[in-house]
Amino acid sequence: MSWNKPLPHPTEISAPYWAGLQAHEVRLQQCDQGHWLFFPRTHCPTCGSRQLAWRKVSGAGEVYTYTVARVPTLPEFTDEMPQLLAVVALDEGVHINTTLVGVAPEQIRVGLRVRPVFDDRPGSATLLRFTPQDSVHPGVIAADAAAQPQQSTAPAAPRQTLPQVDCKNLDAMRALVSDGYSDWSNEIAVTQELIDQFAQLSGDDYWIHTDPERARRESPFGTTIAHGALVQVLISRLQLPMEFEVTGYHNIVNYGSDRLRFPTPVPAGCRIHARYRIKAVEQVKSGTQMTMEINVHVVGQDRPSVINDLVMLYM
Repeated sequence: MSWNKPLPHPTEISAPYWAGLQAHEVRLQQCDQGHWLFFPRTHCPTCGSRQLAWRKVSGAGEVYTYTVARVPTLPEFTDEMPQLLAVVALDEGVHINTTLVGVAPEQIRVGLRVRPVFDDRPGSATLLRFTPQDSVHPGVIAADAAAQPQQSTAPAAPRQTLPQVDCKNLDAMRALVSDGYSDWSNEIAVTQELIDQFAQLSGDDYWIHTDPERARRESPFGTTIAHGALVQVLISRLQLPMEFEVTGYHNIVNYGSDRLRFPTPVPAGCRIHARYRIKAVEQVKSGTQMTMEINVHVVGQDRPSVINDLVMLYM
């Protein structure tokens, strides 16, 4: 599975720590005088001893301090907002910078007891996160679960019969117009592979979309981004939760868009979803014309990435 976010590069000194996480163990260094230390190093910062050994610990501790980041620390983390950044004080006394999972922002507090979560990333890296001691969050996040949204194992709900609205009943059609938006659609991942395929198909292979290394160095977004046209096309793969069914027509014609905007980028590897509202209904010579405003968002972002006022003609 693809993963678009930075991953650690173990050094000779830190390799035992990262190897421990891959084995789903928290391992810390301890000197011959009994002092625990973290981050990994060649000597004890308390007494200067170079007689260090790696030892397995429980990983239990408490939140020492935290912050809820509502602006991504890197563009690649756009789809994880808000980020729950914390410093955890392990029972051995060392402090570890981390992120919290399985907890709502308003439930976090200084002193909250936490336990480790081993987050296996695609490839060969495991990250250490923490969750409240009494949380039902699993202690291991599998690599395939880290790379894609969790899928529900519950049986599919029976299909509900939607209220039917005759397209020739103008008052009923106009009653669908609303300032409020629908629920969210399903989520899909916009991977670098998908972006590359679109670039090849469309001929738009500009480096800001297709060259991750150059984008990291030179792009104002810090990473490659999806083509706006690609994100718009992906609307057809998003299952909008329709709350009505239009009837009484012989044909539906996609009449185009009254407005199409790309307000914010979609970084490669992020997930998107969409919602809609009925913006306008009017009678025209050929039938009934409906304008549906569809907003596509990166998951976790308030500002949309695509705004499409889609015009449909019911004939």
